[in-house]
Amino acid sequence: MTPTTAPSYPVSIFIAGDYDEARRECRKWCMDNGACVTVTRTSYIYTGGEEFGNLVGFINYPRFPATPAEIEAKAEALGLWLMHGLCQHSYTIQTPVETRWYSRRPTDATHPGERVGDSVQTMTTTRPDAGDKGE
Repeated sequence: MTPTTAPSYPVSIFIAGDYDEARRECRKWCMDNGACVTVTRTSYIYTGGEEFGNLVGFINYPRFPATPAEIEAKAEALGLWLMHGLCQHSYTIQTPVETRWYSRRPTDATHPGERVGDSVQTMTTTRPDAGDKGE
C-alpha cells in the first residue's frame, strides 16, 4: 500500500463554550460545507479564572488536498459560525504562520467603528436556525 500525502498545514480554532453544543454546530457546518474537523475539549486557564472550551482542528487531508488559503478560509467561516452558535464574543485561529483573534465586542475593535469578527463571511455564516435563538 502506498500512502497519499499532502503538505501539512494544521489550523486550529480556540473557542469557549459547551463541548456537546460545539460538536453539534460543527456537524451542521461540515455537512453544509463539505469539511471534516476534530473537536477536542479543553480548559482555558488565565489570570483570575478558568473556563471550559473547545479546540477545533483542520488538517490538509490528503484525500481532498487544499491550499493554506482554502483551509484558513474554512476555519474563519467555521469560527464565525461557532461564535454565534455557542453565544461567544470571541475566538482565536492559529495557523503555522500567525495567530488571529476575532471579537464582536465593539470595545475590542482594531480600528474605530470596526467590529473584528463580523466581517468574515467566506462560507456559510448565516445560521438557518437564527430565528429560533433570537439572533
